[in-house]
Amino acid sequence: MSSSYFKIIGKNPLNGTVVPQGNKNEALPLLGALLLWEGDVILDNLPEIADVLKLMEVLRQIGVEITALDSKGSYLFQKKNPVKSDLPYELCSQLRGAVTLAGPILARTGRVFLPKPGGDKIGRRRMDTHLLALEALGAKIEVFPDGYMITADRLVGKDILLDEASVTATENAVMAAVYAEGLTTIRNAASEPHVQGLCRFLIAAGAKIEGVGTNHLTITGVSSLQSPAGGLRHRIGSDYLEIGSFISLAAVTGGEIHITDVNLEDIRMIRMVYSRLGIEVRPTENGILVPSDQKMEIIPDYHGATPKIDDAPWPGFPADMTSVALVTATQCKGTVLIHEKLFESRLFFVDNIIAMGAQIILCDPHRAIVIGANRLYGQRVASPDIRAGMAMIIAALCAEGQSEIHNIVQIDRGFESIDTRLRSLGAQIERVSD
Repeated sequence: MSSSYFKIIGKNPLNGTVVPQGNKNEALPLLGALLLWEGDVILDNLPEIADVLKLMEVLRQIGVEITALDSKGSYLFQKKNPVKSDLPYELCSQLRGAVTLAGPILARTGRVFLPKPGGDKIGRRRMDTHLLALEALGAKIEVFPDGYMITADRLVGKDILLDEASVTATENAVMAAVYAEGLTTIRNAASEPHVQGLCRFLIAAGAKIEGVGTNHLTITGVSSLQSPAGGLRHRIGSDYLEIGSFISLAAVTGGEIHITDVNLEDIRMIRMVYSRLGIEVRPTENGILVPSDQKMEIIPDYHGATPKIDDAPWPGFPADMTSVALVTATQCKGTVLIHEKLFESRLFFVDNIIAMGAQIILCDPHRAIVIGANRLYGQRVASPDIRAGMAMIIAALCAEGQSEIHNIVQIDRGFESIDTRLRSLGAQIERVSD
């Protein structure tokens, strides 16, 4: 594993144009979904990040041939051999995204051993919702210390109420239900843009899915899926979480960034939250402009009450944006409560931001009060997860002096060549090998 770190010198405004990468959270389930049939599939705008590349290696090891095409981020997937049920333990145990292979492999082969998935260290990430949904469709679950054996002689459609609106559990249930006999109803389904992208991908191959974009999905089982003549081609949407991060980078450094290839519907709530921090975004013909003349002042609730930024299922504020919102708030005048409801360890990274000079009160594992605006100073920090890593980059780029961010393997899992792209905007960031 690489021991590289980022050396960053802050206080340089970022200016220019940036193209966001493909949505990581759409790419991962699509790589699982293409196992549901034999036809060729081309995926465009795949982010070439560590998590996606690892999952592609998993696919190679279970029988998928993958060819890089001339266009960057475009790959051809060919399934010339039967899909294997046994997943490579070492790779899957490092990768949270491997969980999205359970539904499609179970539907295709009737059996899958799913190693306990890896991923970010942000607290317990329960598997119960996935397993209960598959069990409702007829699967039998055996729990082992290192994973789960999931088997099913046949899958039968059911009316399923998810006990939480889990994105990946919704995706697993949808992929398994595509081949379940009869009608499956999924209530309390997640409806994020990447879930919608997965559903549209499956519909293009012949799946019968209704309610896309809502929390109530109905799937009528089919006996097979087929690629259209010439194969199925799908373009992954832009990563709206990265778009939100670039908005913050422009605002806290006092720069002006034009972000292209933006679906405005995907960032409505992100824009609303930023507006409460005194940050406005202007739509352009092919994206958005983050201008340099930002107020950077937190708008209180009526009667002067302290406002709150909290995450919620779509179309609420994304949980993966809370770390970035917290660091952004340190550069805005006023007080705001950050409430991260999903993961009990997500906010523990704030000790690093406090060490840089931020006024943050960590009330408990889920809530933090930010009192801004703060002058930050460079420090040596380490990234515990993908989103905290980006938040630390943002803090370092608006801090005085030099920072070092270690454990950047976590950042590389979710952001493609982030140092190269930031340098193109004027950032002083260097990847250093120990």
